Amino acid sequence: MDLSLREFAKKLDDISPAHLSDIENTRRFPSAQLLKLMAQVLGVDVDDLRKYDVRPPMADLKRIAQKDPALGLALRKITEKKITAEDINKMAERKPNRDDKS
Repeated sequence: MDLSLREFAKKLDDISPAHLSDIENTRRFPSAQLLKLMAQVLGVDVDDLRKYDVRPPMADLKRIAQKDPALGLALRKITEKKITAEDINKMAERKPNRDDKS
């Protein structure tokens, strides 16, 4: 489907193009109702659109951090130091060295 942002906005019950632009650029996230409408207009399953949601699973992170405060502190440090996803993936792929105390 070849739609401009303005055309798409009109098909979504006059959602503003600026709002859609913010969604497209991950400055905002659509409500469940808007996401469902977007899927209908695009002719795709809503789950196909959900897989592009880049937000972290906050409820899961909060639950895990409450169970393990050290993990919560580690997540806070990652955020403060602006560690990239690539850095985290590299660390996760490394085999742990049991002798490494750092």
